Amino acid sequence: MTVVRSRQILSAAWILVVLSGVRCFAASAGTSISVDEVIRRTVARAQQAEAKASQAGYTYTKLTVTEELDATGRVKERKEKVYRVVFQAGSTHLKLVTVNGRPPAQADIKKQSENDTNARQIVGSKSGKGADNRENFLTPDLVARFNFKLIDEKPLEGRSTYEITFQPKRPAPPVHRIMDRLLDRISGTVWIDAEEFEIAHAEVKLSSEVDLLGGVVGCLKKLAFTMTRTRVGDGQWFNTFSSGDFEGRKLLDSMRFKTKSQSTNFRPLG
Repeated sequence: MTVVRSRQILSAAWILVVLSGVRCFAASAGTSISVDEVIRRTVARAQQAEAKASQAGYTYTKLTVTEELDATGRVKERKEKVYRVVFQAGSTHLKLVTVNGRPPAQADIKKQSENDTNARQIVGSKSGKGADNRENFLTPDLVARFNFKLIDEKPLEGRSTYEITFQPKRPAPPVHRIMDRLLDRISGTVWIDAEEFEIAHAEVKLSSEVDLLGGVVGCLKKLAFTMTRTRVGDGQWFNTFSSGDFEGRKLLDSMRFKTKSQSTNFRPLG
């Protein structure tokens, strides 16, 4: 049981990026909207998108690279995976296509299934088997764990965005999931599209270590994560790039990973 929890909290760090805030501060001088209104519209947009079974479906290719590093920062193991992704009726389905340029072995498929299960448990997905709602991760419960401050309105990739910083609330709300323990230690900045109220970019960091069972089973010492989302076609937004640097300990073994993910070749489902 403890090993499973250790894997889940490290998986939570990877999925991660779940950001928002509800206790709001005044808008900066350069904006004409309050931060509470920005957050309200962003959460409403995410919830609306999740509820729309008729929203446009897409398929695309996702490439992920994971590097495990040793104590000196040298790469011990590098794994490159290619997925065919289908987004339909608000849910995302991933099919592993290749691992390091070769068809996946049975062990790779089994591990991917375990990772998908952990992802659904961490984000609280209600989607069907083999699917999750990673494209619409904002919920009122998640938002309620943070305080937000609206910094300014700035252009990003040719679109106007609201730059907002966030910090976990103190005292922290009750912990209901493993993911909540991580959320209570992260802070950062999000850029929210000013027209469609979608998260366009996010930068997240871990402010202090996250222990598992008092540090006996393991801990997460470092998390630095960035994510970019892009508007595709008829107004659908997707996670198109992310990178992460994670450092921690599992039992007596130190671990450090670097990750990159890029999604391309978006095509509407026929």
